[in-house]
Amino acid sequence: MPTTIRAEVITIGDEILFGQIIDTNTQWISTELTNIGIRTVRKTSVGDEASVILAALSEAAARADVVIITGGLGPTKDDITKKTLCEFFGVGMVRNQAALELVTGFFEKRGREMTDLNRMQADLPENAEYIQNDWGTAPGMWFDQEGIVFISLPGVPFEMKSLMTYRMLPKLKERFEMPVIRHKMIRTIGIGESFLAERIEAWEDALPPHIRLAYLPSFGQVKLRLTATGTDSDQLGRELDEQVANVMPLIGNHVYGFDADEIEQVVIRLLKEKDLMLGVAESCTGGQVAATLTKVPGVSAVFAGGVVSYSNEVKIIALGVNPETLGQFGAVSEPTASEMAEGVRIMLGTDVGIATTGIAGPDGGTPDKPVGTIWIAVATDKGTVTKHLKLGQYREQNITLTTTYLLNLLREQLIES
Repeated sequence: MPTTIRAEVITIGDEILFGQIIDTNTQWISTELTNIGIRTVRKTSVGDEASVILAALSEAAARADVVIITGGLGPTKDDITKKTLCEFFGVGMVRNQAALELVTGFFEKRGREMTDLNRMQADLPENAEYIQNDWGTAPGMWFDQEGIVFISLPGVPFEMKSLMTYRMLPKLKERFEMPVIRHKMIRTIGIGESFLAERIEAWEDALPPHIRLAYLPSFGQVKLRLTATGTDSDQLGRELDEQVANVMPLIGNHVYGFDADEIEQVVIRLLKEKDLMLGVAESCTGGQVAATLTKVPGVSAVFAGGVVSYSNEVKIIALGVNPETLGQFGAVSEPTASEMAEGVRIMLGTDVGIATTGIAGPDGGTPDKPVGTIWIAVATDKGTVTKHLKLGQYREQNITLTTTYLLNLLREQLIES
């Protein structure tokens, strides 16, 4: 079996450390490396300072077979990657004729005048293999030093992705004998990480050495990622499917999907399969349920619309909630949630109505109804199902969790119907 190829990704730029831009490059690079069998072992972000970049390169070279650098390749003085690479390798800078012709052609086609700074983009460390960038002026560079491959890429995502896809990934596959890496994601909801781990402990302990399990928790959900390594992709796929089949009897009631599935996609798929239309009534979530659903392409086939009934007046006027219900039980109550779900179903003429009402916080709570008290409801022609949530003190977290739990309650009712 081929040995594991380890990679490290270094992003260069003060703008990343200042929080002025979001680094999406490392996530994309890691995904693409995994797809060809290279394991990313570390990601590092550093500023535009030569000493810091040199330290990051030295540390990466001590533990990785492939070091990928993005950023710092522009025409301005703060772009110091090439100079720093020269210092790291102990070489000089030379002007690459092919790179110069490409930069010159780039400006000629656009009728723009080249400056000396632009011409300097064709200057490369003398030990670099020039990798043509057909998507911009910053060069790609490949270094093969003492068994370690260093790759330098522009930081602009479009240019970086194009160079990686069409130039660097094929070269990496030629350079290294890659193991095959396959992933399988099991998506669970409504069970905490520790409870989940306890339930599947025996199954996890019995996994073969070449299949590893990782727990990836988020709001209201835990993803179980199985990673298999070997030489035969089809065989690994069969083994992963077998392990999923083995664990499903233990956690099946909490599994809502696999791999790239999101809870809203699963719900919309079920609504389409059953040819049902959905209406949403929201109070404490303020429209997030509807926003989450409408992120999914094709949702208009099953989603009629929603009402954000934040005040009691809107609950009464738009959704038909009985004033006596509000007076006796309050806006945050099981009866109110039920009437909201039933009311939006009637108002919009849909097959299903769902609703949220609660105290998202950070204030507004009482001893009887503290912050985090939430009621959710799902109404269909078979009746109305409610659920009481006892969440925490943080508003944004409460809104996100309420949205997740409501969509899961809807999923459960659609499966049972």
